[in-house]
Amino acid sequence: DESSGYESESAERSAAAGGTRGRQRRTRTAFTSEQVCRLEKTFQRQKYLGATERRKLAAALQLSEIQIKTWFQNRRMKLKRQI
Repeated sequence: DESSGYESESAERSAAAGGTRGRQRRTRTAFTSEQVCRLEKTFQRQKYLGATERRKLAAALQLSEIQIKTWFQNRRMKLKRQI
């Protein structure tokens, strides 16, 4: 059985096998180095973004607001672990 390589196809198979119980996992975002650099610079200035700043940054980096929000949450946890 050959796969077309699409992520959703493998997710459907694992769901059918009872792996994810009908819920598909979101694919991991591969940020570009430019996006990470801009996110890190913004994080150095402010650890928390308001809705307006998040919306502007998402538009500038061509990412969703949820991706920005999640990145900042993960980055704050990374900082907490380092401290």
